[in-house]
Amino acid sequence: MKILKTMCYSIHKLFLLSLVLTSCHTGKLKLIANLPNSLKEASAIEKVAHSDLLWTIEDSGNKNHIYGLDLNGKIVKDIDINNASNIDWEDLTSDPSGNLYIGDFGNNSKNRDAFTIYKITDLKSNKTTAEIIHFVLPKKVKPKDFEAFFLFDDHFYIFSKENKSSTLLKVPNKTGKHTAKLVTQFNLKSKRKKITSADISNDGKTVVLLTHDRLWKITNFESDIFFKGTIEVLTFDHSSQKEGICFKNNNTVYITDERNKSEGGNLYEFKL
Repeated sequence: MKILKTMCYSIHKLFLLSLVLTSCHTGKLKLIANLPNSLKEASAIEKVAHSDLLWTIEDSGNKNHIYGLDLNGKIVKDIDINNASNIDWEDLTSDPSGNLYIGDFGNNSKNRDAFTIYKITDLKSNKTTAEIIHFVLPKKVKPKDFEAFFLFDDHFYIFSKENKSSTLLKVPNKTGKHTAKLVTQFNLKSKRKKITSADISNDGKTVVLLTHDRLWKITNFESDIFFKGTIEVLTFDHSSQKEGICFKNNNTVYITDERNKSEGGNLYEFKL
């Protein structure tokens, strides 16, 4: 195996591990649909078990609603989460039972120290009540802007959006209040490495981390030691404000970007 680059990250600042980049190539995004003009800031996309729709949300300052889209980009379902406030919704994930989770953990100003994950069990009604998971940061971890997460082995893995070293936290999928666990701090060696969304394949073998112009594909990891696995950089044929990623199947992902004037506001497909 030819090693192109070696990167290092720390786990709890106790020791260093080598992060090996095995390959890098460019792929073409396939345009699937334009998103509705009413969705100005679609900040996530998620494919949910037992649902034919793709689900999205808008971030800070927008409604506390989730939207179900068909593959033509049309809003088929609009659900009001009546006990949730949209402080800064940033990403979506789901479980095999078809429950949807909203990550309210955006923190651009770095002034939040408490965060919320909303669990939505009813995707059929027009209005529903969420189950609530609260978490705070572990000691010695300063406030971060978290914008990406996925559910794996009944825990949420939550990634910070950073210019330099990023933080990965772990929170149990249980209602109530929790103190997050620091899994690791890591450094993706790239000029553009602000993670805006993340997902893990249904077979649990592939992790993808999204930025505006590329994704990081991670395979061959054991347990949740993701960054000891094989890491590939897949660059896109254009850059835009990409904010959402989810698996269509184990080899293909859906990606969305936010609308910026005449650009973006689209749903794409990308083969890994």
